This record gives sequence, C-alpha cells and structure tokens, in this order.
Amino acid sequence: MLGLPVTSDDAVLDDPVGASLRGHHAHLGRHHGRAATYLPGVATFSALPAGAGQRDWADLAELLGPGAFADMFSCPARPPAGWDPVFVLEGRQLVWPEGAPPRPVGGGVVELGARDVPEMLRLVAETHPGPFWERTVEMGTYLGVRDGGRLVAMAGERLRPPGWTEISAVCTAPGARGRGHAARLVDALVARITERGERPFLHVADANAAALALYDKLGFHTRRAVTFTGYRTPGGDRP
Repeated sequence: MLGLPVTSDDAVLDDPVGASLRGHHAHLGRHHGRAATYLPGVATFSALPAGAGQRDWADLAELLGPGAFADMFSCPARPPAGWDPVFVLEGRQLVWPEGAPPRPVGGGVVELGARDVPEMLRLVAETHPGPFWERTVEMGTYLGVRDGGRLVAMAGERLRPPGWTEISAVCTAPGARGRGHAARLVDALVARITERGERPFLHVADANAAALALYDKLGFHTRRAVTFTGYRTPGGDRP
C-alpha cells in the first residue's frame, strides 16, 4: 500500500480524537482547559494539543482522576514524569482515495442499535477488534451480519473529524470467517460515508497482516504510520 500525498483536508487526521471531540462528538466528551476525553462507557480516548505542556497534562489528569487510564490514541505528545506507560502499539492510518466510488454493496447487512449492545459486546469479547464499550454504539452507525439470528460479524463508525468518518470494530466470529462478512460490512459503511460527502478512514495495527491485506483489496491506502500509546495518570492505586 503506497502512501498518498497529503492534501489540505488531511490535516485533521493528525489529531482525529481531538478534532472529533471539538466537533461532531462534542456531546459525547468532557473538556478541561485544552484537554479532552470521551464520556465513560463511550470510549477511553483522550486528546491534547500539539506541543502540550505541563499544564495541559495536569488538566487531563484532573479530568480523568488519579490512577486512571489515558488512551492517547495517536497523540505524539509524551507525558511528564509520574505518568505510567501502559502500552505502545505500532500501526497505520488508512484512507479511502479521494473521489473513488464505493464498491457494490452485498446483501445480508443489518443496522445495529442500543438493543443489540449485549450481543455486540459478546462478539467483541470473542474477537478482540479493539476498544468497544457499552456506549460506543453512540459514536455512529454500526452494521452487522446475522446467521440464524446470531450476530456473527459487525463494523461501525467511530471517530468523526470534519469531513471524515473512521471505520472501526470490524470483526467476525471465528466460526463465520472466510465468508466475506467483513468486506461486505466495510463496503456498506464506505457507501454510507461517501454518500454524505465524507471520506472513510481507519486504523490498523502493523501486526494485523490479515486486516491490512483486506483493506488493501478493498481500496484503502496508507496515509501515515502511527504509534498508539496509553498511560495511567499519576496517583491512585495501581492495578
């Protein structure tokens, strides 16, 4: 997958969490000073501005509370002393080519909602696609595939920086893989996102070769490499 030239509207993708919380997802977030994070149960992602200083990190610590988890997503800022590292994960940010038409959408895709959350959480626990909580479904549209009434695959919309929508939580139950469910779900989301004049993007870990191959086949391109990081705020009881 070849990188694309950076265009003017790509800049918001350098801070997709902050751009979402300042805009489309403002009602799902909390803010203190220049620090921002999602409400509990929606997402654990937090954001600080580029070049964040001691005051900004202190504001985020106050916002989250002592000993809390701060998922900084792809934020390049590094915390001051007292913040404990939790994880570092190398990955990529992929984008849908500008002006590219969506692929034909296959059948069997259903829209999911609040009543489906218990099943969605069960599928997430079985497949581990990434962070997904009780209220994550409020971030956007989620689609699924059922087999005999049982939810066996899903994907949905997560971050929403201006002009863009992230596709996330793409997962298929082990016994239902190899049937094209993930491709159909991503195709359906791409069609919905482009229809409203936005461009799809997504994130994937470098180690997830199967997902990278799928997104390459579907038409996505790498925009940039990203490093996902998580920290625990100072104070409190450590797990």
